[in-house]
Amino acid sequence: MGFFKDLVSDDNHINEKSVIGILSFAVMVLCMIVDLVTGALNKPLLINEFVFNAFMYLTLGAFGIGSIDKFINKKSITDAKKIDAGVEEEG
Repeated sequence: MGFFKDLVSDDNHINEKSVIGILSFAVMVLCMIVDLVTGALNKPLLINEFVFNAFMYLTLGAFGIGSIDKFINKKSITDAKKIDAGVEEEG
């Protein structure tokens, strides 16, 4: 219960984009397993392809946004350290 309280609080240390990415990846893997099992049993797959594609795009988007966010934050921290040290950028 504490995890969910921390997840929705304004000052948390949990990366929400990574949580969504991991959960959507888990659902995507579950869809693949169901597809393999139903294929082995010669039964039609009940999960539509667009559902799998939706979770795939959600996973890629969440991890992509998380990576870009990490890169931008790293750059802003580096710039702040340069300003604190008195180093100015040329150009």
